Amino acid sequence: MQPDAVDYSPDIVETGRLLFARPFVFVKGCVKLADLPPMDKVEIAFAGRSNVGKSSLINALCGVSGLARTSNTPGRTQELNIFESTSAELRIVDMPGYGYARAPEPKVRAWTKLIHQYLTGRQTLRRVYVLVDGRHGPKDNDLTVMNELDKSAVSYQVVLTKADKPSREELDAVITMTRAAIAKRPAAHPHVILTSSVKGEGLRDLRAEIALLMAS
Repeated sequence: MQPDAVDYSPDIVETGRLLFARPFVFVKGCVKLADLPPMDKVEIAFAGRSNVGKSSLINALCGVSGLARTSNTPGRTQELNIFESTSAELRIVDMPGYGYARAPEPKVRAWTKLIHQYLTGRQTLRRVYVLVDGRHGPKDNDLTVMNELDKSAVSYQVVLTKADKPSREELDAVITMTRAAIAKRPAAHPHVILTSSVKGEGLRDLRAEIALLMAS
């Protein structure tokens, strides 16, 4: 059961399904703004703390095992990783995980600058999906990212991951906490999506939301 049930039309649900039934491919990793592809497709980005399950969710969303590299070592994504649909004008940007990184401080500062430049200067970026661990709810660094997105007027939507891990009571408490955290944020989408990469929960809703972005 989604915390914020949205009555997506059957057409949008089917459009979302077809959008991700076709292959996505890895294009490149970008370490500086000049590396980014031309602004010629609709872009969505995924952001989240290290170890939030970002790569697993991207793989599940696209139905391609191993598309985004998963690791038991937090902080392995150290670039803006670009994925594109082979049949639709859609680009996915996998952003470096924040909050932990096995890297020298200068390198972390460079990623932070790159992320800021990307978020504030990418005209084709339609939405950032901010992934929050469903076991814990928004942490300080999640709220910092939301502050940045609010300040930059970049639309974002919170996606709770790992929904299969906590008990129902614990999950309900996290949902309540998350709703409170975004309630008065100007750039936040009002609906929270609950997902489990393991069980496939929430993927239909996430695909439908992306299909709506493509249609608008």
